[in-house]
Amino acid sequence: MRLLVLGGTQFLSRAVAAEAVRRGHDVVCANRGRSGTVPPGARTVRWDRDEAPPPELADAGPYDAVVDVARTPSHVRRALAAVPDAHWVFVSTISVYADDADPAGPGASRLKEPIPEDLDPTASVESYGGMKVACERLVLEAVPGAAVVRPGLIVGPGDPSGRFAYWARRSTATGAVLAPGDPRDLVQVIDVRDLAAWVVTLAEDRAGGTYDAVGPSQPIADLLTAALPDAALVWVDQDFLEAEGVEPWSGPDAVPLWLPRPAYDGMLAHDAGPALAAGLRPRPVEATTRDTRAWLDADPAARITGITIEREADLLARWGAR
Repeated sequence: MRLLVLGGTQFLSRAVAAEAVRRGHDVVCANRGRSGTVPPGARTVRWDRDEAPPPELADAGPYDAVVDVARTPSHVRRALAAVPDAHWVFVSTISVYADDADPAGPGASRLKEPIPEDLDPTASVESYGGMKVACERLVLEAVPGAAVVRPGLIVGPGDPSGRFAYWARRSTATGAVLAPGDPRDLVQVIDVRDLAAWVVTLAEDRAGGTYDAVGPSQPIADLLTAALPDAALVWVDQDFLEAEGVEPWSGPDAVPLWLPRPAYDGMLAHDAGPALAAGLRPRPVEATTRDTRAWLDADPAARITGITIEREADLLARWGAR
């Protein structure tokens, strides 16, 4: 298979290219060349997707399949026009859903209104999700048999968000560790390598359909116990965290994986069953934690987001003295 990966230098798209090379496929990565290198064995075509595709893109084809992770509608339009005859696997997001309390998923949950123009995707979740909805529609209209996968929280080595890295950093802790919210709150993660492997399989099989690309949901107590097996988890409730100004999800004063409930009851509780039936094979969270910790130890520049150890200790002291 000749696979065109639009990107190929960062996190998921790079993992897709690496997995496809590992399987013996002919992999071409189209990117600007500003965000890193492609995996060994992959070829590069320089393409700034704000501009028309270069002749080299067609010269490197024809392509059997395309994998795209774009979030900008004009980029998707140009790529579809440039490669009209290939099978497509489009990587979207669960942020396309309008109600974060509803975990129903494809065909059942209401989507955000599509935003067909190019906005700043970092401006808001609404603009990011709305543009992804528009991108999905463009792909499905042009390639009716395309596969659309909607990941939740993607984790593992190389994660630029630093969210799961917060917990991997603490994975060898033996003392008290702040655990956020209710231990029964459902969460789910997907290792980038498992998602990449499934994306390549969908491309190989020319499979179609729309899926929530998520691992099985589980109580956050189970996930943190698996990730931090020797820690003494201290469960601190939502009201206290909010009163202390702790942020949810991500950021320098956040406890990652924590989301306010019930407003976000559905965001990390989607049904993994259809994706598992279609070939997604998630690894245990213990393995992801171990490998993420090894990546953190090997790369001093790896990003970790979340509260500091000092801030955590202060919160635990305040919680214990309440």
